[in-house]
Amino acid sequence: MGIIPGISGASQGDATDLPITNLSRRSFVTGSGLFVVGVALAGCSQYAEPDINADAFDLPDQDPSPLTGVAGGDATPALWIAIDEGGTVKITCHRSEMGQQVWTSMAQIVADELEADWDKVEIVQAEGHERYGDQNTDGSRSVRYNFHRLRVAGAAMRGMLTEAAALYWGMEPAECTAQEGLVSNAKNSDTLSYGNLAELAARMQIPAEEDITLKQPEEWRFIGKEVASLTIPKIVRGEGTFGIDVDRPGMVHAVIARPPQVFGRVRSFDESAALKVPGVLQTMRMPDAKPPALYQPLGGVAVVAKDTWAAIQGRNALEISWADGPNAKYDSDTFADAMKRTARRPGKVRRERGNVRGGLADAAQRVEAEYYAPHLAHTPMEPPCATAQWTGDKLECWACVQDPQSTRQTLAGILGIDKQNITVTPTWLGGAFGRKSKPDFVIEAALIARDVGKPVKVTWTREDDIRHGYYHAASAQRLEAGLDQDGRCTSYLHRTVFPPIPSTFVDGLATPSDGELGLGATDVPFAVPNLRVESGDARGHVRIGWLRSVSNIHHAFAVQSFAAELAHAAGRDPKDYLLELIGPERTINPADEGAIYLNYDASIKDYPIKTGRLSNVVRTAAKMAGWGRKLPARHGLGIAAHRSFLSYVATVVEVSVGADGTLSIPGIWLAVDAGTVINPNHARAQMEGGTINGLSNALYGEITAEKGAIVQDNFPTWRLLRMKEAPRQFEVEIIASNERPAGIGEPATPPAAPALANAIFAATGHRIRSLPMIGANGSRLPLGAKHDA
Repeated sequence: MGIIPGISGASQGDATDLPITNLSRRSFVTGSGLFVVGVALAGCSQYAEPDINADAFDLPDQDPSPLTGVAGGDATPALWIAIDEGGTVKITCHRSEMGQQVWTSMAQIVADELEADWDKVEIVQAEGHERYGDQNTDGSRSVRYNFHRLRVAGAAMRGMLTEAAALYWGMEPAECTAQEGLVSNAKNSDTLSYGNLAELAARMQIPAEEDITLKQPEEWRFIGKEVASLTIPKIVRGEGTFGIDVDRPGMVHAVIARPPQVFGRVRSFDESAALKVPGVLQTMRMPDAKPPALYQPLGGVAVVAKDTWAAIQGRNALEISWADGPNAKYDSDTFADAMKRTARRPGKVRRERGNVRGGLADAAQRVEAEYYAPHLAHTPMEPPCATAQWTGDKLECWACVQDPQSTRQTLAGILGIDKQNITVTPTWLGGAFGRKSKPDFVIEAALIARDVGKPVKVTWTREDDIRHGYYHAASAQRLEAGLDQDGRCTSYLHRTVFPPIPSTFVDGLATPSDGELGLGATDVPFAVPNLRVESGDARGHVRIGWLRSVSNIHHAFAVQSFAAELAHAAGRDPKDYLLELIGPERTINPADEGAIYLNYDASIKDYPIKTGRLSNVVRTAAKMAGWGRKLPARHGLGIAAHRSFLSYVATVVEVSVGADGTLSIPGIWLAVDAGTVINPNHARAQMEGGTINGLSNALYGEITAEKGAIVQDNFPTWRLLRMKEAPRQFEVEIIASNERPAGIGEPATPPAAPALANAIFAATGHRIRSLPMIGANGSRLPLGAKHDA
């Protein structure tokens, strides 16, 4: 039996408001493209509990399930929620688990409204299939997209179980209460377990949403509570399966020598030495990539062997002559200079209020600054890997992917087979940060497996991951402001230039998209009379892709650094000046000033930009940090605040900077307003991890290219923040809120870099406008170098 909401999940843009308008069987059968949120109530208890025979009750038969073909169905992954005869609640999670604890949060939502026994809750990972609607686990949307529908599904199940118990006892449902996997009655305190009631409940009429009573927040048992993770104990015990763990009978292993440039190709190669390596079985010429990049493999030569080590040694022995592609002249330093020149020229107006030119001309004081941020790489702890197996014309893949449904669709298109003949099973992901939503590595495995006729695991080494990934866009930004006699900002101009993500999908595209500009540029919340946001064009010469926080990374760095610069020019405290820029409590819609604003695919009515929430996290973080306290010499506090993924985050960083540029970070204080938070413990962990990610990128993160080839290759040249460099004190305050749930995985990253830069200025008087602050080859801040104002 299914609980079937009338929700369309056909595209990211459709699944924004998430109202469940009808839970009837008829709405599912006659609807099209609906997102299935189902329960399967099956079986009869085998334990020493009352024996309930559903056939003993005169109940109308339900329509056959469109997924299982039988009334009632069973506990298969085809439906979202199932209860077996032992009372175990099995929840099929359609999103990928990559350390963000989506398994646990989804279970908390369902179990709370269902009144399940938490010890009997299990998660089943969904395969990639359109029946699950949007499966793309990115954009910090998993809870936001599913919070209401999962609550309704759980509450409907609870109601059906309660009704079944009332029918058995011959009393009214109002006299029965469900709690912790049991239904009891008020007359004699008898109880029935969910497992015992499952078969009978499967015959109950599915309630319409208007007949479902959701719990009030004060009644929640799991939502908003620090429930223990469902995955971490399994990870510690080695019970989970990551992409690299997959093993199939008769499996062979492959690595690939890829062209150094995007759209480079093999001119010729000699495999003789590679074939002499013990364990190497064969080589395979991969198809050349052609513009646009999309998710297609990059080409090159694959080496297939009995194990990964032999494959790597065989690849090292290959003699390959590469033919240059169209990006052979790409030099990231030259490209950076070109973007900076573009940022100094008028661009395309993307949002405008008042008369910026006139305001700047009449200003008592003008402030100008230019900011630069380089390409960045994802480098998840587990590099991309995938296993593929063909059985006749059917393909099965196991891979650490963020979007198994998109992976399946892409495989069908490139391989030229019906997607119904393709099964994609996502494993756990050892980190992802956006990289594993691009399934080029899965396609590689499928192509090789079809050629060799055996199951094949393709493994990317760390060098492959860094040199052949999708990269965060480098950016150049110019900001100008006019201040009046009292130091108030009266005019604000922001010009941003970066190669857009759509350039990976549309060859030659150079203009930033509205969606990217709405990540920290066109949605700037400042209460300035004259404001203008412009964009400039820049063509991509590597594969540009989304990375944790996307364009918020460089936009927040520029905007929040510039806010501190304006405070300094006005002779004001940075925190107070930032609050003045944000202005009075109000709601903002950038569309009112000409912006095409997507609001993270959410309704601006349901998720308005509220400056009061942003100001509140600023004040909260500042109070946590003891803003204004006396600091030791060469210590400084920096603050930054940013709204992203519908959440509001303010971060205060304390630094200590030695005379030789030696940097330490004694403490970080962060306040986040993300609306309703499902699990505070996991939310704090995401805030900490996102901040560390942002600090790591700011201090060391830089991907450069020479002659079209990526220079960096492993952690010595792509350095990450080390444990001893992490802040000793890290405090996170989650603002209590009954607002709709917002994002958690990404919002902490954007304010980290500007808060750090502002703290360094407070400690040393040196203004950093170009990232990285140190670089992979350095150990100290180069105070007095190009980073200075």
